[in-house]
Amino acid sequence: MTAIFAIVKRLLASDKISFILTALVVLCATSSGEVVLSNGNYTWLLAVLTPFFFVFYDFTKLMHLGASKKDYFFGCLISYVFLAFCISLVNTVVHLLIDPLYPARTVINLMDVCKWTENGIAVAGLQQMVFLLLAMVFLHVLLSMQAHWYGWVTDAVLVAIICIFTPIASLRGILAGFFQLIMLNGNAALHIGICLLLSAALSFVGLVVLKRKTL
Repeated sequence: MTAIFAIVKRLLASDKISFILTALVVLCATSSGEVVLSNGNYTWLLAVLTPFFFVFYDFTKLMHLGASKKDYFFGCLISYVFLAFCISLVNTVVHLLIDPLYPARTVINLMDVCKWTENGIAVAGLQQMVFLLLAMVFLHVLLSMQAHWYGWVTDAVLVAIICIFTPIASLRGILAGFFQLIMLNGNAALHIGICLLLSAALSFVGLVVLKRKTL
């Protein structure tokens, strides 16, 4: 466990660019319209940027330092859980304390759009956390595949799903239903359970991919 937590510290320390870019976007994002997106939602950018650094930068560095692939992967997972918690906490605080300070505007926070706040702010924060964790694990696994043929196949399948399912009404309903389960879901128990289950399944796939990954 000591090695894993040392990796976690290094991963988070090397993620400075993601933190800086996210902070700049959160602080500088403005809109002159009557309907604005909450600045807190821009913290989700950190969840998108981080897997790129963990996969394309930190993996090689840590392998050269003698870290095991298993410790690296579990270090990434712990980092994702920590970041998901922090992002969710910041957006929740912004939603509670800062969003109401725009009385002349309609401030949209995705916690409301996704129906999470219907279950109370604490549960909404937990739902946001598990969704962000799922997003980061998914990106990590997808990015890890890119050097292999099955990564290209996965990319092609995802593009095909979007291009084929979107214009066909019946298939579009299936796609919409999937996103309603993992994101636009007011049923807290179902939403949390599905996100955790998918995160666990993707983590298993990530371990399999990592075993074949080379420097």
